[in-house]
Amino acid sequence: MRRHALQQLGQFVWSRCPQGFRSATAARVCRRLSVASDPSGVQAVSDLPRRESMEYDVVIVGAGPAGLSAAIRIKQLCAERERDLSVCIVEKGSEVGAHILSGNVFSPRALDELIPDWRTMTSPIQTPVARDRFLFMTEGSSFSLPTPPQMNNNGNYIVSLSKVCRWLGERAEELGVEIYPGFSAREVVYRSDQRDAVKGIATGDMGIAKDGSLKSSFERGLELHGKVTLFGEGCRGSLSQELIHNFSLREKAGAQPQTYALGIKEVWQVPSEKHQPGTVWHSIGWPLPTDVYGGSFLYHMEDGLISIGFVVGLDYKNPYLDIYQEFQRFKMHPAIRPLLEAGECVQYGARTLNEGGFQSIPELVFPGGALIGCSAGFLNVPQIKGTHTAMKSAMLAAEAAVNALLDPDADQGQPITLDEYTSDVKKSWVWEELRLARNIRPGFKHGLYWGTVNAAVDTYLFRGRAPWTLKHEGEDYTLLEPAVKHVPIDYPKPDNIVSFDNASSLHRSGTNHDHDQPAHLLLLNDEAPSVINKRYFDGPETRYCPARVYEYVVEDGKSTLQINAQNCLHCKACDIKDPTQNIRWVTPEGAGGPKYTLT
Repeated sequence: MRRHALQQLGQFVWSRCPQGFRSATAARVCRRLSVASDPSGVQAVSDLPRRESMEYDVVIVGAGPAGLSAAIRIKQLCAERERDLSVCIVEKGSEVGAHILSGNVFSPRALDELIPDWRTMTSPIQTPVARDRFLFMTEGSSFSLPTPPQMNNNGNYIVSLSKVCRWLGERAEELGVEIYPGFSAREVVYRSDQRDAVKGIATGDMGIAKDGSLKSSFERGLELHGKVTLFGEGCRGSLSQELIHNFSLREKAGAQPQTYALGIKEVWQVPSEKHQPGTVWHSIGWPLPTDVYGGSFLYHMEDGLISIGFVVGLDYKNPYLDIYQEFQRFKMHPAIRPLLEAGECVQYGARTLNEGGFQSIPELVFPGGALIGCSAGFLNVPQIKGTHTAMKSAMLAAEAAVNALLDPDADQGQPITLDEYTSDVKKSWVWEELRLARNIRPGFKHGLYWGTVNAAVDTYLFRGRAPWTLKHEGEDYTLLEPAVKHVPIDYPKPDNIVSFDNASSLHRSGTNHDHDQPAHLLLLNDEAPSVINKRYFDGPETRYCPARVYEYVVEDGKSTLQINAQNCLHCKACDIKDPTQNIRWVTPEGAGGPKYTLT
């Protein structure tokens, strides 16, 4: 795998560096990157005690909307058929909801199917959307635009998805689902060395020091074996990425590469006279340049809370763009600042989201399991919603799993492949919804104005049924341009009233990791940041990361990348945008990371 990474790195260097540097750079890469560093940071597995294992009918990775919906649906079907299947969920957050961050204007379409009587229950889904506004921002003003039909939120609710997941977790446990928060799914367990079928997952070892030695608190990870394993890790899940590569799922589906955005969010407590429950604002334009896809959201939640955020496509070209700083600058706008300046920011977080849509959905199944929710990429970009589609995909996977597990004619010795799940998704409203929205996001690769015209034509003239399907420009990391093509951006200093430095924001996320553990942000080669990233892109990892995990320090006259892994928000932007694809995000020890409660 490291050799493959180095080959990719060499090809990248040759194709992307300025023409005059090519021969020298290629020679330097051959000399300095000939041996990749060991990314494990841990002693060999053969030296560790053997893992214990537990057997389940279904193992689910991730207690997000998809994983919880799958578990609930399995138990519902078991009750209907008077059979029982064992179901467990492993969740890397310290509790259900701790790692969940989303806008979120919630469409109840899937929940209406999963729990039809939810409106009669006590739930965190309490604030119906009362009004929509869609704005075009200039630096000093804003203009109302017609709200696109995809963004009509009649019948939807403003929610904290973190709270919704905690509520769904309670419903799942009432039905007999076993949920294990604080356990990171670190490895895919295969049935054989050929890695041709999934057997389950292994949780991460606990109590390993930063230098790889075993601490007195060491505990070996646990293997959870499932007849079916469903991966609902969310966007850019580390195990899901392994499965997509190992089983060539994108190639089998003829899917385009996934594209992504980074979303940054704050929750504010504001005075009652500023608060309008149910109000939804979205904006485009300032402060982003017209060649960068993105915009803002501002939702008035319950109890005097406002959810405000900024989303930027990771296909941007300028290495000096800093999404965190763009968000802080946005809050200074005269249409936004008055809402916040008398309030208090109470929570901060960030997360990447899938934007590839219909064109980028991989094959969903493989022997022994399936991808569900945002692990597969079911976000509807024009609607800015993915929770309802994630839940529905998981419900269909659950139904296929129950049918396969209870099939009396099934060969019990063979791994289960949920082909029914794939066909059911393609027959569902999820597939049709994403198909109709497929041409909106890729149209913006030509800039804001062309993208807006394309969106209007596709929406109002073709109604999503144009006789063509637009392609995405390419993988996000390939689109970053050398720093010599751009000039540094001068961002305003924070005023500590509505805009803040990154350290202050991180404190509001509650993020924390044990310092004495192996880094979960791995460099496939230690030299690549200084040889490539710093030299040609002026260290973009110091700007695309919203948690200031990465910084360059000078030692003995040499600039070296320092990784402050304890700051990590688990957003995965580095895994996506690093121009040499040299950073690999893996799960840290369980319970590490942010502790979201309102997001």
